[in-house]
Amino acid sequence: MSLPAVTREYRNPEAKGHRAFKLTESPLSGPKAHEVLVKIHACSIQHTDLTIASGDFPPSPNVVPMSDFAGEVVAIGEGVTGFKIGDRVSAGRCLDHVEGDVTPETMASATGFAIDGVLTEYKAFPPHSLVHIPDHLTYEEASTLPCTAVTAWNCLYGPVPLKAGDTVLLIGTGGVSIAAIQFAIPAGAEVIVTSSQDKKLEFCKKLGVQHTINYRTNPNWEEEVLKITKGRGVDHVLELGGGTLPKSLKAVKMNGWIHAVGFMAGNPTDVPIQSEVIMKSILFRGVFIGPVKALRDLNKVMSLHKIKPIVDRVFTFEEAIEAFNYLEKGEQFGKVIIKVSKN
Repeated sequence: MSLPAVTREYRNPEAKGHRAFKLTESPLSGPKAHEVLVKIHACSIQHTDLTIASGDFPPSPNVVPMSDFAGEVVAIGEGVTGFKIGDRVSAGRCLDHVEGDVTPETMASATGFAIDGVLTEYKAFPPHSLVHIPDHLTYEEASTLPCTAVTAWNCLYGPVPLKAGDTVLLIGTGGVSIAAIQFAIPAGAEVIVTSSQDKKLEFCKKLGVQHTINYRTNPNWEEEVLKITKGRGVDHVLELGGGTLPKSLKAVKMNGWIHAVGFMAGNPTDVPIQSEVIMKSILFRGVFIGPVKALRDLNKVMSLHKIKPIVDRVFTFEEAIEAFNYLEKGEQFGKVIIKVSKN
């Protein structure tokens, strides 16, 4: 196919929030040696995209936002192997974090933050960052995987992989929690989900969740978790923020895992984390997404079980700011998508 002379893209010129995004054009040329040019079909918004846009974590100046996408290979640079024109692909959040632990060097390749992101019509990638997406997924569905699904996968299948019979506590019904449900249930795990909305908890039950707790009507939800587990506590907690951490510390079993994946509920300074962690021998772990290898591994599982990510709503490329507004309201169940390509 012939390439256009320009690519339309959004930029964040002053990090004053997503409402200040500017839709611009940049010259488009073919890929350089050892690059793959991808036509972006769909992008998935993360809550971190909101915080980066607002300057809470200041991005590089005038950066192209967002990191999660799925697209189509349209041109291949000299020396590239393993990909062909027409392949459907996505990429890891940090393009150079291929496997192993994250490092300052690999963090420097974080799209939508340290380098330009994917809210653009075309983007070139190093081939080591790319993975083929599952055949049974649409571009919109596959765009949800690089951050959200990889984070959930890293929590459940990291240092001590989840096994049948384990119990998993998910704080809230955000994208990471939903992805964790879809990985934990087929593995034979028992899942407990908290939310303030009964409607969202009913959706979770339809996904196979065995136990749900409304934390508005049951503010001492950690006690309910202990009742469900007969006083033992859960094997894994996916913890979204400091505001819920004291309760998670009580809900986890001795020698259990707390995977800190966000900061949605604040960050109190008076949490007695040291005494709790020591007395219960809790394994407390920060999770910053995961490597490209994790994306490749989870894609195999999704293909095997024909798992489909939950998509709440799809916006057009021209409605990108409206899509961010919608996510900001926090009423969605599933991922919010921006459909970049019209074909």
